[in-house]
Amino acid sequence: MARILIVEARFYPHLSDMLAAGARAAVEESGHEHETIAVPGALEIPGAIAQAALSGRYCAFVALGVVIRGETYHFETVAGESARALMDLTMDGIAVGNGILTVENEAQAMIRADPRQGDKGGDAARAALALLDLERRFGAAPNALKAAR
Repeated sequence: MARILIVEARFYPHLSDMLAAGARAAVEESGHEHETIAVPGALEIPGAIAQAALSGRYCAFVALGVVIRGETYHFETVAGESARALMDLTMDGIAVGNGILTVENEAQAMIRADPRQGDKGGDAARAALALLDLERRFGAAPNALKAAR
């Protein structure tokens, strides 16, 4: 049994609740344990995962949040930088499922977040678990790539 950390941005709480419900259900269906922590927004998620990974208490991570396009360039910054930072963690050998939605409007987010429709929270959890399975298959340890460089 693995311990999975779900990190959710609470900027849009009603959407985060749906994403988290899907993620928790997917982890529980797989027979693993989970814990959830909240951060203010999508940009804080990678930092929280990096800190938690250093603790050694978790085997995989699920990143959940919603970024809705607004009238400024901020959308591109938040969407791009959060995705880049999560990919950096993944490339360092940390099993991370990216469930940060980047959408044009709230209606798109509602459909994708709802566990009965898009279930992107569940998809992110299943992605993290798939990476964890690969880590175990290949005998890799988190940060093994970073240490080898």
